[in-house]
Amino acid sequence: MVAGTGFDASPRWPTRIQVFVANSGSDNVTVYDTRLGKVTATIGVGDYPAGVGAHPSGHRVYITNESSNTVSVIDTRSLAVIATVPVGANPFGVAATPTHAYVTNFGSHDVTVIDTATNAPVKTIPVGRFPHSAVAHPDGSRVYVTNNGGDSVTVIDTGSQTAVGTIPVGVFPSGIAIAFDGSRLYVANTGDDTVTVIDTAGNNPVRTTKVGNAPLGVSVTPGGRVHVANTGSNTVSILGPTGAPLDEVKVQRMPEGSAAAPDDSFVYITNTGSDTVSVINAKTGKPATPFAVGKRPEGVAVTS
Repeated sequence: MVAGTGFDASPRWPTRIQVFVANSGSDNVTVYDTRLGKVTATIGVGDYPAGVGAHPSGHRVYITNESSNTVSVIDTRSLAVIATVPVGANPFGVAATPTHAYVTNFGSHDVTVIDTATNAPVKTIPVGRFPHSAVAHPDGSRVYVTNNGGDSVTVIDTGSQTAVGTIPVGVFPSGIAIAFDGSRLYVANTGDDTVTVIDTAGNNPVRTTKVGNAPLGVSVTPGGRVHVANTGSNTVSILGPTGAPLDEVKVQRMPEGSAAAPDDSFVYITNTGSDTVSVINAKTGKPATPFAVGKRPEGVAVTS
């Protein structure tokens, strides 16, 4: 492990919004500055970067390198890799609380917990089969992990760093997102073309909505709109906060990742088959001009 230094994790006034895209085919990360409207950096990372997760402070981004079994830690101000952390087999998703990052290891059926102050792995938590993606509750108390091979979501208590529950969902659950108020989870079920809506108060599924073909990435805007990337139909399904269908937008080839800007402006969709990122207006659902990135873009996160 390359040691990293600690940093101030306190909230800060947003100065710029940046989009970080993991390009699995070119082993790098594209950084797009939304204020400038252009790509500002290309950062080399590990082998086959797949997932991207942002620290709540906006100071750090975590990139899972699926074929290197590592996580690259990027400082969002210097736009440089400051640490490389060993994790489990075939890491894919990552979510962060103020104190820890949680990495889903698809090949070893567990989650590696990383101390965000020291960039050191501190625990491994067994979860379901083939854990795919993760999201943290806004209050930092829980992390939710989709188990692609178990048709379920594992609930991790971040105080005890243990799995405390399992929620049944659809077939081959992949992407997962949470409402800004933490009240609902949205799980993209790739195997049956649905999204499961979960009430986090009781960890109960409350709705299943049909979307496009092979949904993967999912995100929620501050205004409550849910954007689901349908890899098999080259579309994005837009749902309301309850999971009710609102619209469907055509994008480029093989959309996979989905991330919403924190200012409720735009949603960013990675198109794995086109080496581009589609931009969708978060309020109207209208597409804007896409931008080019590296080869086979997968994961995406937005920081401010």
